[in-house]
Amino acid sequence: MAVWLRAFAGVSGTGVSDELFMRRAIAVALPHVGLTAPNPTVGCVLVQGAVVVAEAVTGMGGRPHAEEQAVEMAGEAARGATAYVTLEPCGQRSSARPSCSERLLEAGVVRVVAALRDPHPYAAGRGPERLRAAGVAVELGLLAEEAASALG
Repeated sequence: MAVWLRAFAGVSGTGVSDELFMRRAIAVALPHVGLTAPNPTVGCVLVQGAVVVAEAVTGMGGRPHAEEQAVEMAGEAARGATAYVTLEPCGQRSSARPSCSERLLEAGVVRVVAALRDPHPYAAGRGPERLRAAGVAVELGLLAEEAASALG
């Protein structure tokens, strides 16, 4: 992450696009393709203004999820941030653990940009619904084709 951040040192928020950060989320996910089954490989980048405050990918074997790692890594810097994720945050988990949408809400994330909808009928749409109901801006579909290659 540090090398990538250095490339954007001093960049103001006006010149930084959503595409840039979504491309970073995709790049974060790619090295883990094929290593996260039974879960898809998801990349998450948390951005405060034009500064990346955390980035993570789904752990080996599918746990922990990318968003939960990024929120933990960012700490208080997640409050007011935008989350760029390659797949919509989960709204419910098969385990008793909090979903990624719940974790993003608890952390104070104010905007979520997701490349892909979750194709799994158990999870599809639940996360974005929860986030929107709580007042979080949610956008779906940015760089969807590129992100699909990183799902694994």
